[in-house]
Amino acid sequence: MSYRLFTDATSDLPVSFAEQYHVTVLPMGFTMDGKDYSYIPGNSDMPIETFFAKMRAGVPVTTAQINTYTFLEAFEPVLKAGEDVLYIGFSSKLSGTVQSAFTAKEELEAKFPGRKVNVVDSLSASLGEGLLVYYAARKAAGMNLDELTRWVEENKLKFAHWFTVDDLVYLKRGGRVSGATAAIATILNIKPVMHTDDGGYLTAVSKAQGRKKSLRELFDHMQKTVLEQETDTVFIGHCDAKEDAEYVASLVHGQYPNMLIHIDTIGTSIGAHSGPGTVALFFVASER
Repeated sequence: MSYRLFTDATSDLPVSFAEQYHVTVLPMGFTMDGKDYSYIPGNSDMPIETFFAKMRAGVPVTTAQINTYTFLEAFEPVLKAGEDVLYIGFSSKLSGTVQSAFTAKEELEAKFPGRKVNVVDSLSASLGEGLLVYYAARKAAGMNLDELTRWVEENKLKFAHWFTVDDLVYLKRGGRVSGATAAIATILNIKPVMHTDDGGYLTAVSKAQGRKKSLRELFDHMQKTVLEQETDTVFIGHCDAKEDAEYVASLVHGQYPNMLIHIDTIGTSIGAHSGPGTVALFFVASER
């Protein structure tokens, strides 16, 4: 393989998979308590448990996209070594990170004629992006750069993201729901069920009465759209809600015992907006 595969930390790609398939994960930044931090799965400046504990305590957090300079620093040594780059990035509808990558691509391809930097806007986030990268990485050995790029572009909308949050206060802080909506939902114990749509946006689909029902709805959506022949691995993500993630995993395993289920933490890029208590289910589907 004469190219290197890159993604960003928003993918939450598990360290073991990144190492096994030689995927380079670029860090994402966030600011908390007036200090800047760097996040990468398994190697964050701040332990993820501390991050969510601070969020629960009301400490505000802001996130930052990857800038062009970071991409230049990461990609240039690869091109100098005579290899090409495939970068699968965080949805352009949720961050300017991919645009920074496209800017770096233009500069580097002009500087290194004959070398390629292929950039794919995954229109995905968190472990949905990570699952896409994982499936792509497993195919890399048998495909050249352009073949794998084409496969990712043609299949990225098959990777379904279904998630629910436990408290709308965090979405309210980010301006995604109104204060009135958050207050009413809290009083009535209403939990939103959301997904990432074909455009790469996070959108609300339904409302469930109570936590267990909202978790069950994630699995219900999987049953309706999962492509069983194409899904050998399912990712389940959570923001300091491992028991709830394990409950969803038990539902999946009960119906699809041959699927590998990997549970991992949702990182700071998405967790900063969805908040502690978020649980998400990712799989290959007939539609998002």
